[in-house]
Amino acid sequence: MLKFPGIIINKHILLAVSGGIAAYKSAELVRLLRKQGAEVRVVMTRSAMQFVSPLTFQALSGNPVHSELLDENQEYAMGHINLARWADALIIAPATANTIAKCSHGLADDLLSTLYLATTCPVYVAPAMNQAMWHKAITQENIQKLKRHGVTIIGPETGDQACGETGFGRMSEPDEICRRLMSEPAAQCLKGLKVLISAGPTREPLDPVRYITNRSSGKMGYALANAALKAGAKVTLVSGPVALAAPDNADIISVETAAQMHAAVISKAAEYDIYIGAAAVADYSPVQMEQEKIKKQAEQSTLTLQKTRDILAEVAQLTKRPFTVGFAAETHDLEQHAQDKLTRKNLDMIAANWVGRDQGGFDSEQNALQVFWKNGQKSLPMTDKNHLAEQLISLIAERMEHERCNKNTA
Repeated sequence: MLKFPGIIINKHILLAVSGGIAAYKSAELVRLLRKQGAEVRVVMTRSAMQFVSPLTFQALSGNPVHSELLDENQEYAMGHINLARWADALIIAPATANTIAKCSHGLADDLLSTLYLATTCPVYVAPAMNQAMWHKAITQENIQKLKRHGVTIIGPETGDQACGETGFGRMSEPDEICRRLMSEPAAQCLKGLKVLISAGPTREPLDPVRYITNRSSGKMGYALANAALKAGAKVTLVSGPVALAAPDNADIISVETAAQMHAAVISKAAEYDIYIGAAAVADYSPVQMEQEKIKKQAEQSTLTLQKTRDILAEVAQLTKRPFTVGFAAETHDLEQHAQDKLTRKNLDMIAANWVGRDQGGFDSEQNALQVFWKNGQKSLPMTDKNHLAEQLISLIAERMEHERCNKNTA
């Protein structure tokens, strides 16, 4: 039997199954949820019933399966309202591209899509589709709409698909979906702690028009801020220029240059329990900013740059230092560079990821991390950045508790 931290016993889970080959995984999800003490009711679309028999879900859940929008056996024939009121959480798994599109646009032409509109409980969506469909711009736009509406997206994962292709689009495994549904967000593992996070790129001005920057979107840092808030922490986010909505309940300090980010972080770091340096701070800045726009004249032009101050290293050297977590974005020799940075900058932990590859990294919704600390490491596989952030926050809390216990027994 699987065991998860922060379990909520007797939780009412409403599972909505749409028409995809991954529907067979949903049967196992019902079994796992029941083992964790949840009561499960299942809704199926007509397409879903072509893949798995309703009798399978009825036998596993111990409840009748619902498929019709207007059920004459329900009071006022409004079964969807009764189900919506009953549920503590709604999980759509698998969620096909069609179902995601309907929910994101507010359509309500069957029981599943109507339930999505009628329910007031937390909603989770586990996408499952061909990798080309997943990467289609309109699908990604629909996913972003659901996120803005407060929906939690679980997955998808990368791997072999039923169509014979390989890539993102596989529905997350039932045990992972079960863990996400049955656990309190980040189990309040940082309750009462203060977390300082830097995120996004910096811009180093050349003249009033131009600047040097990088491809960081800030998505990972913002996801970490949200995860830390869910984990019970008080969060301050020092952010470079990004096109992201500010996390609710976080204190935001907006900066532009590496020098401004340095000043903001160093002035506050000693007051915090944890510092996570997720920002892609420029390594160099122009020695001089021209006051007028530089005109295009010579065939070649030379810029003189100077090193920026190392925020991570300076935080780690503070007399009263927080638990310091760095990031390393690498194009080659990931482990070697990450381990070197961990030691050289005296960090407590470093999270390294590949950039310049087809999947994950800058300006992507997914990423994978290889996390290192003294005499230890852990791999966090490719997944969406919100989930990845929750995993990293949990790992940080775990390592802090381990170090605290070691100090107490020393």
